[in-house]
Amino acid sequence: MLVLKRIYLATAVHGELTLNGKHIAYTIELPWQDNKRRVSCIPEGTYVLRKRYSEKFKWHFVLLDVPNRSYILLHPANNAQKELQGCIAPVTRITGEGQGIQSRKALQVLTDALEPYRKSGSIKLCITSNNSEL
Repeated sequence: MLVLKRIYLATAVHGELTLNGKHIAYTIELPWQDNKRRVSCIPEGTYVLRKRYSEKFKWHFVLLDVPNRSYILLHPANNAQKELQGCIAPVTRITGEGQGIQSRKALQVLTDALEPYRKSGSIKLCITSNNSEL
């Protein structure tokens, strides 16, 4: 299973994506704001991921059945405040609060890691909090 362990900060959420215990990427998100559209990260829980294509992001993932939200994506971005509206961005390294680098590279690492699972059925993402540092 793909797991996202989060650390909640004042102006952002940082996380680490692991697949079967192996590090895949770090993540950046907007802070928790009671699940408000376009300004908050999504609630913790387990979601199904589907691969999706758009002109803007190319290949990326969409999270299904997020409570009271739609089109929550896992897509490339390096600055949560400027580039995210409730979505999750994988990054290679976190460089500051809500900021990271090489997001497209991190998304490609994730896509490659998930490909065998995608072919055999659905992919689940479990989002949880982490009380220790990443």
